[in-house]
Amino acid sequence: MDRLRTLRTFISVAEHASFAEAGRRLNMSPTTVTRTVAALEASLGAPLLMRTTRSVRLTEDGAVFLERARAGIAEIDGAFETVRGRKQAPRGTLTVTAPVMFGRLHVLPVVADMLRLYPDLQVRLLLLDRVVRLVEEGIDVAVRIADLPDSALSMLRIGEVRRVLSASPAYLQERGEPTTLADLRHHDLIAIEDEVGPHRGWGVEAGQRGRPPRLSVNSVDAAIVAAVSGLGIVRTLSYQVAAHIAAGRLRPVLAGDQAPAVPVSLLFQSRRKDSPNIRAFSEAARRRLSETPL
Repeated sequence: MDRLRTLRTFISVAEHASFAEAGRRLNMSPTTVTRTVAALEASLGAPLLMRTTRSVRLTEDGAVFLERARAGIAEIDGAFETVRGRKQAPRGTLTVTAPVMFGRLHVLPVVADMLRLYPDLQVRLLLLDRVVRLVEEGIDVAVRIADLPDSALSMLRIGEVRRVLSASPAYLQERGEPTTLADLRHHDLIAIEDEVGPHRGWGVEAGQRGRPPRLSVNSVDAAIVAAVSGLGIVRTLSYQVAAHIAAGRLRPVLAGDQAPAVPVSLLFQSRRKDSPNIRAFSEAARRRLSETPL
């Protein structure tokens, strides 16, 4: 355990660029922190930090050692957390982020179930239509609807959605129902601005032949309301219009020309994946989406 304490002390000094601040955070005197780091450097036979009266900076060897030390500590912490987590109920604060509409429809019910099951748990749910940075913004779990690149974060796929076209029955009765993508050039299209990623846009540009949409809005909710009101054909994710289609307010258009599925995944820091809070949320979310069509 002394070696672990030494590594944690060095990491704290490096991260805060201060022996005094590391001491405050670790409840150690600055002298003890200085001696601990000096002993570590002596055992390695190489300086890890460059000290001046005004600054503390990593040496080249120090930067390499810091990266490996962080990884090692993360693995050890993960091992402790795995065993402890199996015997602990979720407690404390869990911070989750999700896209606004998906979060309201499918994440909030998961949170409600968890709050009923675990009286010592508090949840901070951030519904945001932007990509958040987990570490920098203090997020435990992020729900992402996208094809995700490889990263140092752990990912758990819990479902998938599709891009769909839909319009109101009244609109289709008046204008006729398109049978091919090319027919869309004769229809009023409702565009949603500010979409990002490989699924941006309609994916039917060949059918549009450059015709601009009759209406563009920067809100999915507003675009769906416009479609329900009969203003045209809208392209959304399947879960966003599922209730309207079920109620008959919208009808699918060109259902046979489906776009590729878009994964729904949970993202979290690798060393946190076995924590009781994250494990319970992951299991509850996966169970919820297996029972709820998207």
